[in-house]
Amino acid sequence: MSIEITKVTARIGAKVSGVDISRPLAPQEVAAIREALNVHKALVFDDVRLDDTGQQAFARHLGELTTAHPTVGAVDGAPNVLPVDSERGRANHWHTDVTFVLNPPQASTLRSLTVPPYGGETLIANAAAAYRDLPEPLRRFADTLWAEHTNDYDYAVPDEEIDEERAAQRARFTSITYRTAHPVVRVHPLTGERGLFVGGFAQRIVGLSAGESRKVLDLFQAYVTRPENVLRHRWSENQLVLFDNRITQHYAIDNYDGLPRRLHRVTVAGDVPAGVEGKESYSIEGDAAHYTPVAA
Repeated sequence: MSIEITKVTARIGAKVSGVDISRPLAPQEVAAIREALNVHKALVFDDVRLDDTGQQAFARHLGELTTAHPTVGAVDGAPNVLPVDSERGRANHWHTDVTFVLNPPQASTLRSLTVPPYGGETLIANAAAAYRDLPEPLRRFADTLWAEHTNDYDYAVPDEEIDEERAAQRARFTSITYRTAHPVVRVHPLTGERGLFVGGFAQRIVGLSAGESRKVLDLFQAYVTRPENVLRHRWSENQLVLFDNRITQHYAIDNYDGLPRRLHRVTVAGDVPAGVEGKESYSIEGDAAHYTPVAA
């Protein structure tokens, strides 16, 4: 094999070269990509020549696909592809994809279609490095906690800023309400690493009040988003970014003056998260069987 892995930052991110992901991959190539993903958490592939079919075929090397989203529509004719389009909304908040369901995706792929001439970067944070950064008393505390994740919250957008279009988008996003309890510290099923499994959909610590929960979640979130733990990826045309959704968070920066920005997302079905004692996440409300199978 001629696959080359080049680190982008010390704690997260690597560029992958020497492999053509537009064709079927050999098992040893898939294994090398999986190993690189385990180590670096986010991988960048330059100059990829993929359409929606090719992106789905690449993602399937890692496992069975989810549909585009539990509540948001897919690209026409491609039920596994979600359009990440600036005209449909902007994910400028820290989150891990779809953690409000019982088994969130294990991995996400983003492919650039339309890139603004400036801005529009995606930040990706290493949640395992964040856990390791915690002082020992905070690690012990975090290990005991569970958080309720939901898609039904206000995203901190003041009511006066929600116009008719935004209200319609929000109504679609929350057309099915999901609430799931996940461990605050998730054990990665392949590497055994512990990572802070919080982000924007985590809205309450089980057993704490809303106010207490916010303080605790903000404390842990501040470790995730330390600059040392973050890859700032500047998009160019024909790129694909693959990131491990089990142990990262990401944020799409809204800094491109409303210019067109369009990516396509394909996600790989994940397992049910487990905490440090082996207890698995549990659903409180909402059935996502139409969206994702459960990975073995």
